[in-house]
Amino acid sequence: MNPRGVRKRGNAGQERGTQGPQGATVAGSPGHFRALTIFAESADAVRAARDMVGASLQDWGLGSLRDDVRLVVSELVGNVVQHAVPDGCLARPGASRRVDVSVMTWPGLLCIGVTDEDSAPPDLPVGECVSPALAGEFPEALLPDRGRGLLIVQRLADSVWWSPEEPGGKTVWCRFDLDPVASERAP
Repeated sequence: MNPRGVRKRGNAGQERGTQGPQGATVAGSPGHFRALTIFAESADAVRAARDMVGASLQDWGLGSLRDDVRLVVSELVGNVVQHAVPDGCLARPGASRRVDVSVMTWPGLLCIGVTDEDSAPPDLPVGECVSPALAGEFPEALLPDRGRGLLIVQRLADSVWWSPEEPGGKTVWCRFDLDPVASERAP
């Protein structure tokens, strides 16, 4: 699933239709889309992404999801800032790493996508964390230095996956299932 171009615009920037997850355009459907391109080297990259997503949710009447979704975006963009190395750019001085953040709704769904230029797949956690009973004399095993971000994302979102991008890079996706009553109230 690659929902780039989810929103088609008319002459005055008005929405003409929205592509659903299967790519079919539905005229007048109640979907929303916003995107932001930032650079990982920017000191406020994570804050800018978090603020854009938070403002979008408020504008769309989905403020009740704001805290969880902002945390998810912070973790995903933070992963890009800390770990992503663009394909073929391992040692190019002064290179900037581009990050695209998108937030979109369809009836009943909110999707977040964070795209970077590194084709290496993310290490999505599988299974449960270390049980406190297994930690024994090593309680620090319960709070590892790395690897918690995607676990947090998986706990907050209803679904997390990734997809490769052409000609390189990847997008990490999160889906939040919306409460039918809340999504009916969204403008």
